[in-house]
This record gives sequence, structure tokens and C-alpha cells, in this order.
Amino acid sequence: MNKTQIEIFDTTLRDGAQGEGISFSARDKLAVTEALDELGIAWIEAGNPGSNPKDADFFKLAKKLRLNNARLCAFGSTRKKGTQAREDAQLAKLLSADTETVVIFGKASALHVTEVLQTSLDENLDMIAETIDFLRSEGRTVFFDAEHFFDGLALNNEYALKSISTAAASGAARIILCDTNGGSFPGAVSGGTFKAVGLIRQHDAPPVLGIHAHNDSGLAIACSIAAVEAGCAQVQGTLLGFGERCGNTCLAALIPSLELKMGLRCLPDGSLARLTEISRRIAEIANRVLSDDIPYIGTHAFSHKAGMHADAILKIRASFEHIDPSCVGNGRHFLMSEQGGRAAIAERVREFSADIDKNHPAVDALSRRLKALESEGWAFDGADASFEILVYKELGLYKNFFDVIAFRVQSEYPAGKLLECCHAWVKVLVNGQYEMAAAEGDGPVNALDRALRRSLLGFYPELAKMRLTDYKVRVIDGKDATAAKVRVLIESTDGMSSWTTVGVSADVIAASCLALVDSIAYKLTRTESA
Repeated sequence: MNKTQIEIFDTTLRDGAQGEGISFSARDKLAVTEALDELGIAWIEAGNPGSNPKDADFFKLAKKLRLNNARLCAFGSTRKKGTQAREDAQLAKLLSADTETVVIFGKASALHVTEVLQTSLDENLDMIAETIDFLRSEGRTVFFDAEHFFDGLALNNEYALKSISTAAASGAARIILCDTNGGSFPGAVSGGTFKAVGLIRQHDAPPVLGIHAHNDSGLAIACSIAAVEAGCAQVQGTLLGFGERCGNTCLAALIPSLELKMGLRCLPDGSLARLTEISRRIAEIANRVLSDDIPYIGTHAFSHKAGMHADAILKIRASFEHIDPSCVGNGRHFLMSEQGGRAAIAERVREFSADIDKNHPAVDALSRRLKALESEGWAFDGADASFEILVYKELGLYKNFFDVIAFRVQSEYPAGKLLECCHAWVKVLVNGQYEMAAAEGDGPVNALDRALRRSLLGFYPELAKMRLTDYKVRVIDGKDATAAKVRVLIESTDGMSSWTTVGVSADVIAASCLALVDSIAYKLTRTESA
């Protein structure tokens, strides 16, 4: 049976780039484009060539790309008031991007027309019609973003509908209903979309309707689903939810629901299973830590901590998982803690040795070891890599790649003009050979991390791709004040995957060193076993 097709339109490179802390270079934008194309995204809104030179340069570079699934769109606005479309400089730059499809936005709210554009309602409709007519006369397919559509409906229902009717009559191929402020509820979006569907059907060549939702009320995904149920066949968003203010619809969390729960077709066959992998790759390009709790693709999405949950899910998956994690390229994850049971430990250990069950002596030993360590302040439910190292050691599978013989860390304040504020020296032993290295860093852990990896690079070149991405410190028992033990969690990446390790000590640098050693050992273990 053929599934209904829903077009996926990604605006990570335009709307997503407007999010706080997001800054893509031209090279980054090319890499994101290729990743989205690999996933099978239909449309990529790649930037506004009229707003900045970087976007204009990107479109020139993008002509060399060989895309298999995606089509690039350039983005701009309707002509300025009081000008002719043919003479509008912004539209000229939009055409210079040389994309077959262009996206323009225009006002669908009477309030914005009179108070923001400060023009007449009729002039705004002329701006919409003349801009679309001009771009079509230049051979472009035009998508029209009806900005503030749902807010406009609430204030002046007739005018909001007239704005999209004007775009349809002018030949827009897609009309996108925008919840620009992100404040609409799903019921309002559903009702507004029904009105738009009824109106658009009156035209001889009705355009496809789409939805563009922002997440200011935390309802972007719900509003997008409501719009699809009401008749929208295109969904806009950003793969990881990047965007202005609270962000846009997170497509990575929406697409699986549309495909797996609603039976709709969004991506080419087989592509959904690459969703987690490509999402992590784009997060890495954007230099953003992927949130652990993103539905479907986050590391917590299929994590289980309670012993009863683990036992139940091993008997029947559907007991505590709403889909098979492999459908989106993710995996089941048992969190190791004193709250977990032997069944969960055995399942994790079985990844390394298939013949182990919960009655195996190694499982019993690990259970006791885990509880003893947690009583000392260790916590492995957020440090899977350290737990894996623990398993390897218990099973006798661990290879000791190196030993840290000594290290020294010094800090100075204020930092000198030519020196960073911290310096570290490390001495390691690898295969009977001593190696020493020193490094500077922005802080003591950064300096220690650099020195440790520098001392090992000659033996293990693969560590050049590894870097620390997150660092957390927690005082375990505050009653001991400055003498208290601390728990350090370190997240590392090699650009393809991420992992977290833990260290505990009364000395924060010593705890950090323990976590760093586990992190490097984990990387080397995984590389050797690959």
C-alpha cells in the first residue's frame, strides 16, 4: 500500500542559524547540506543571499554539490513597499542564488502590515502578488511563507485568508502557514489549517499547504502534527530544533512519529534508520552538544534504570519502549546503578560475552563491585564508557594501553599575555617505554587533557580526532565542605560518537585524571575491537 507522502523541508541553515550560539561557516553549511541530503530531506532552505555575503557565497559553492535527494531553496521577502519588484535589490540577490525554487515571506497579519510594515492592507497584498508574479516570470518556482498566519487569523480572519488566497492566485506552488511567534495551541493550528484547506481548494491549481511552527510554547511538534492531520503536506523545521528564541520544530523528533505512528512517508526507504547517526553528525558540525533527552534519537530515549523495568523489557520490548530503537538508528541502554538488577547487568555484559546470564559469577561480581563503588560516590548511570571499562576488567578482556606514572598541574592568575592560565606535565608508560609531555590550557583539566593526549599520540595517532566536549563536577557530600569528595563526569567525542566517563576523588584534578584515563582507554578499546 502506498503511503501518503509528507514533504520535509529543513531550514537549519537559515532559520536554525538564527538560533543563539549557532554560527555556520560556508564549509559547515556545505557539510550540513550533504548530511541532510544523505538522510533524504526533500527541501533545504540554505540561506538568505540578500541578508549577508556568507549566504551569497554559499550558493556559489553549493553549485558544485551533487545532491541525490534534496533541492536547495534561497530565502527572501516580498518586495519593499513603494518599489517595483523588478527594481527591488533584495529580489535581485534572491535570483542571483540561482536556485530553481525560492521561498519568500510576506505578512498574513493585518497588525504587522499596518504597525510593522506601516503600509496599507491593499499594498501588502500587491507586494505578495507582484513578487510572486515577478519571480515566476524569471522561471522560479515560488514557495510563500504566510508569516504570522495563525496570529493573523485571530485578529483579522478575513485578511489572513485573503493573503494566502492572493499567493495562491499568483501561482505559489507551496503556501506555508507560519506560527511565527510560537504561541499557538494545536487546536488553533488545526482549525486555521482547515480554513486554509477549504479556501485553497477553490483555486484551479491549488498549492500544497505546509506548516512552519516555532517552539515558544513547547508545542511546535504538536502543532505540526495537528496541521498534518488537518491537510498540510509539507512540514518545515530544523533537524535538531535550532532556531530563533526557543527554536523550531525538531524534525528528528517529529519525522519518526509521522512515519512510525501515523503511517506517513517522509524519507526514502531505509533512511529513518540513519536518523540518529546523521543528527549526531550535524550536532558536531554545529558544535552543539546533542541533548540527551531528544525523543527517539537522544541517548536517554531508550534508557532504563529501574531493575523492574529492565527485567520487563527483556521479556517483552513493548513493556517500556514505544518503538524498536533500531528503527531510528538508536539503541537500548541499560543504566548501571544500585537501582538496577542482575538482569540489566547481564544484558550489558552479554554485549561482550554472549554466553553470560544473570547467574554467571561475573555478573554477581560486577553487581557487588558496582554497589561498593556507588557507596564511595561513584555513579555509572551517566558514565557508560567507564562501566564498559569495568566490565572488560572483570571479564579479563581489558588491555592496558598505558599507565599514568605522574602528573603535575599548575595554575596562575592572571594569565600572562603569551601564556594560557594553566600548565600540565604528564609522564606515561606505554609498552615499557616512558614518554613525557607538557601542555597549556584554558583551565587545569583542559591542560591535563592536552598533555595526556600529546604524550600518547606517538603511540596512538587515532587520539588526534578525540576531544573533550563537556565537563561536570559535583560535590558528593557537602557536609565535608572543601574536603569533600567530588565526582567528575567527562564527555568526549571523536566526531562520530560520544561517550562519558567518571572519576571520584577528594582532589578534583585527580578525579578528572581518572575520568580522562577511562575516556582515552575507552576510545582505544573501541578502535582496536572495531
